[in-house]
Amino acid sequence: DWLFTTPLLLLDIGLLAGASNRDIGALVGLDAFMIVTGLGATLMKVEIARFTFWTISTIAMIFLLYYLVAAFGQVVADADEETVSTFNALRNIILVTWIIYPVAWLVGTEGLNLVSLYGETLIFMVLDLVAKIGFG
Repeated sequence: DWLFTTPLLLLDIGLLAGASNRDIGALVGLDAFMIVTGLGATLMKVEIARFTFWTISTIAMIFLLYYLVAAFGQVVADADEETVSTFNALRNIILVTWIIYPVAWLVGTEGLNLVSLYGETLIFMVLDLVAKIGFG
């Protein structure tokens, strides 16, 4: 589901900011790369491979979030106050929730197994709700 929903979230916030198609495309491309490498982390059977893919995915997410803040933030700065306020609120939802995803994976059953499958599922469910309802 993330391969479809997260690009739509980024498209929405990019259009709100008035970002160029090129910038939106770059962000969506980074997002797809992050999701695919995150999936790789989950599917790998060898521990070092799992953590390597997790690290690559997390680095991609850091670049994505930086790009969202820096590039889109610069573009939206010239917009009216309501647009800037809406952008900042949606951007902050993305920043806070998306930073928790790799941590949840790391402490979950695929990572360090510090949280039960039930707890991990609950964390991801709440994150998905918070991250997506804010855009509803």
